[in-house]
Amino acid sequence: MRLSTCLVFLLLGLGLAKAATAGDKPRPFAAFDMAGPSILNDPFDLAFGPDGRLYVADKRGDRIAVLDPETLTLVESVASGQLPDVHDISFSRNGAAAVAATGLGAVLIFDRLEGDRPQAFDFLPASSTEGVLAHSNGRIYATTGTTGRLVAFQDGEEIGSVGGLFGTHDVAEAPDGTIWVACTRSRRLVKFSPDLKELQVLDQPKFGFLAPRYLDIDALGRLVVADSDAQRVLLIDPDGQDGGTLLGVLGDGSPGAGANKFANPEGVAIRGNDYYISDSGNNRIVRYTVVTN
Repeated sequence: MRLSTCLVFLLLGLGLAKAATAGDKPRPFAAFDMAGPSILNDPFDLAFGPDGRLYVADKRGDRIAVLDPETLTLVESVASGQLPDVHDISFSRNGAAAVAATGLGAVLIFDRLEGDRPQAFDFLPASSTEGVLAHSNGRIYATTGTTGRLVAFQDGEEIGSVGGLFGTHDVAEAPDGTIWVACTRSRRLVKFSPDLKELQVLDQPKFGFLAPRYLDIDALGRLVVADSDAQRVLLIDPDGQDGGTLLGVLGDGSPGAGANKFANPEGVAIRGNDYYISDSGNNRIVRYTVVTN
């Protein structure tokens, strides 16, 4: 990331933190930019592919919907009808795609994710998986909602797991390689080392979690969390005072379709100053942005 962009994030974070410590209600951390057409079918998590396009796990469409990130229009449907109840997608450094196909109880790994019938080269069993991460260390991490595990795979084999995470959705990598998991049922976020040692828990009432689902992490290590039932997206500094700081909020807590409104937001992807959010109940992707001039 360019130094100027990092400086913008730093200044924004300092300003938001100041407002929070002053006892003010958390302010929006970005401004509504645009909403895509309502052409999806319960979109969940999303990620940028190596080609710069936006790949969306279109849950009830049983497909990956590929969008132009500038216009938020659909440019391609991948594996339509082949990915039952798909929830999540993550790309490795070499461009391989890991897809959490919940209806198959597995994570599918693709060299190239394109066309009607892409061929997976690996099938990783993960019961009721709803989150997947292609980590920079080469491992695949997957959540298993019904059995409550975070599982690590390497070279197609399970190499470790940690339990007690029932109802878990997303798993995401921080800039330092640590891993954050969104535990929806227990209303908390949990941080792990790559070797699955628990490092931190965020569950304080000040965050107001109702159902944290999916998250992305910016270059400063701040968490952007879609809290679906709360109709909000939160910006959290996990290293803030007293076990983390709530820096800002998008959404006013009631469902809707206008600016600063969501209907069950699910997924988040960050690119530069832009935040792409799966506005699932409205069957679309919306973009919020930090204005820099």
